[in-house]
Amino acid sequence: MNLLVIVGNPKRASFRQRVAIYLDTLRAKGVYSTVEKMPAGSLARRRLLKRAAGFDCVFLHKKRLNVFDAFWLRRYGRKIIYDFDDAIMYRAETPERDSPAHFRPFRRTVDLAHMIIAGNAYLAEHARRFNRNVKVLPTGLDTKAYRIQPAPRKDDRIRLVWIGSKSTLRYLAEIRPALEEVGGRFDNVVLRMICDQFLDLQNMPVEKCVWSMETQVADLVSSDIGLAPLPDNRFTRGKCGFKILQYAAAGLPAVASPVGVNSEYVTDGVTGYHASSMPEWVDKITELIERHPLRKQMGHAARAHVEKFDSDIIGKELYRLLERCNEEEHQHSNGMGC
Repeated sequence: MNLLVIVGNPKRASFRQRVAIYLDTLRAKGVYSTVEKMPAGSLARRRLLKRAAGFDCVFLHKKRLNVFDAFWLRRYGRKIIYDFDDAIMYRAETPERDSPAHFRPFRRTVDLAHMIIAGNAYLAEHARRFNRNVKVLPTGLDTKAYRIQPAPRKDDRIRLVWIGSKSTLRYLAEIRPALEEVGGRFDNVVLRMICDQFLDLQNMPVEKCVWSMETQVADLVSSDIGLAPLPDNRFTRGKCGFKILQYAAAGLPAVASPVGVNSEYVTDGVTGYHASSMPEWVDKITELIERHPLRKQMGHAARAHVEKFDSDIIGKELYRLLERCNEEEHQHSNGMGC
């Protein structure tokens, strides 16, 4: 099978973890992928989409199509798979306000696809309004890469860790009051941030680790407690919980807002804790700080749970979906148009 993979930004983590990580697995099974970034110019996009006629299938990752691009892809694409892992039908800054600029291209793209692959059940529900052939495939990761020994500790500090990007930094900032209170209680606790932008705290030291592919795993496995705060809104419910999977792969318990898949990926009291208020954030973090055996116990449980998200398992399931799509007839809902 020859696969044309079209992506908006191949440098983003979403593409790396939902597509790029599986290309070798797919190649070993006879699926040969050509990855192309969607061009900015309309003529260049048309040329790219016309090339779809020479492939067995087009795998469109997260990119929502305008009317013209949808027309050309519908015309030239033999089979079209649309993959997405965010609530891209909503505007992140104003999620409770309907955004036609986000929703209409989402509906248009979902409607023309032969198969939709959604990152979680919440996203799948949105897609099923316009396409009956929707599959859920969680984001995977190479759990084996996290089986490394952390560097010997040079201090007795306990490290809370948060990994993310500047676009999600505001979610961490929302629990600043809880972090400040924890910092006031303990003088041996540090907040480690793995990011491309940082915030500072008054009562707690902050270790600023610039994110990189080469260092992120070592920075995680040498930490102690993962943090995954999220507000509860229509956009954040679509998040796919990748940082929680990373914490689990690193053998860390997590304290997480029970929003979307966070509530599934962290089993409360087993692999970490749910926290819905500032007092709960303080109490749950404090308990994990004070109880080293509990941290280890929950970290081991998290490590066992995350194995089902290993990229080998998810990659094989992606291959099965590609095969199935190649064999199926188009099942999108009729009458939605572009």
